Amino acid sequence: MKYVPIYSFAFLLWITPLVVLLVGESIAEEFRPIAWPSFQNGGHLSVAGEPLPTRWSADENIAWKAEIPGYGQSTPIVTGSQIIVTSTSGPNKENYHLVAYSLEKGEKLWQQDFKNPSPVENTTYVSRAAPTPIADDAGYIAYYEGGLVVAVSHDGSIRWKRDLVKAYGPISSRHGLSSSLEQQNDLVFVWVERSEEPYLAALNKSTGETVWKVEGLGTTSWSTPRLVPVGNTAHLVCSASGKIAGFDPESGERLWQFDQIANNTTCTPIPLGDGRFLIGASEGRGEAAAQTDGTSNGVIQIAKQDDGTYSADFAWQAAKAKSSFGSPIVADGTAWFINRSGVLFGVNQETGKQTTTARLAAGGVWATPLQQGKWLYIFGSNGTTSIFDMTSGETIAENSLWATLEGADGEESSSEIIYSAVPVSPYLILRTGSTLYAIQEKPSS
Repeated sequence: MKYVPIYSFAFLLWITPLVVLLVGESIAEEFRPIAWPSFQNGGHLSVAGEPLPTRWSADENIAWKAEIPGYGQSTPIVTGSQIIVTSTSGPNKENYHLVAYSLEKGEKLWQQDFKNPSPVENTTYVSRAAPTPIADDAGYIAYYEGGLVVAVSHDGSIRWKRDLVKAYGPISSRHGLSSSLEQQNDLVFVWVERSEEPYLAALNKSTGETVWKVEGLGTTSWSTPRLVPVGNTAHLVCSASGKIAGFDPESGERLWQFDQIANNTTCTPIPLGDGRFLIGASEGRGEAAAQTDGTSNGVIQIAKQDDGTYSADFAWQAAKAKSSFGSPIVADGTAWFINRSGVLFGVNQETGKQTTTARLAAGGVWATPLQQGKWLYIFGSNGTTSIFDMTSGETIAENSLWATLEGADGEESSSEIIYSAVPVSPYLILRTGSTLYAIQEKPSS
């Protein structure tokens, strides 16, 4: 029998806990918590936990900035230590990018690049990497408006790719597509509301294979499908100009359709529970709703009929409130709408009675507002964020992320636009077309 020195056992006793610790850290990294998994966090826009920053500028409380390759309009998603963004580049949007950054320092962790199946001139008139990806325990799934869907692991390695153009034909749409992904269990929902033969499809999240594919709404939309709870199930609700429809997420069956609405091209339905959802609409151009009392901003109720079918109708319509490109939000029992001029309307969630009006320096919005406690964070596309106290009706802060310029019409303008905001302790992440900003308020001295 070979002699083994006693110090070898001592070394094993010392090294084993270290190995276990390192393996444990690796496992923890693989099964990281998901902080912000999808566009609008699935409609959950109330922020808990550590207070969000209340003051910042181009020179104050910016923890880090990160350059994004090309340009993109999607919302970042966040899992544990990673921020994931999409973007596009090239004169004809030939290239798509999926990039991971460190939450702590903004350093680039990995990048995957893909070819666009549907190149189109890269201009401000066409959406540019607008759909937001999703995150789950297996990794990330991204959809690009050119018809590409890709799934990667948390480390960026490719799991599968689907070319929807190759599968279902060319994609052409006025101003491009902006619909983000929605997910449920093992399905990811992709809405391709193209000019001809639009469709809604469910793909298997593990393989990318099509589970079902049905006809779309046949009208313009830059909204996102949203799962709305109805009784003990959920409906996949899609909103397009002059039309809203609800689908069975398991089969794709169209359960109901509602057309007493107009100008609802950009705002995504916000679930309120019990078959109700908030919908926003902007001023629009030349559209007319069949139902004209009130605006097309309000709460819609999905109801099950005696024969087992479903219907939908307005529970109430706002008398004056209108939306911008950004969706409205419900906070503290009030529905809040921001119009293109930056006027904030507060409307009672249950009755539709207007309770508040305030003009904000934030102006019109692309990003969906956030709520924390009694405060609303309203992210103006011009770079100014207004923080509004819902209790007092006062604006407590106006934070400009960059200097704005006065245009020929006398209104302030900027070459940058805030497209989205994501809260993830201890930061507030703001995204423009080409830059990520991490805001972290320093303690008062």
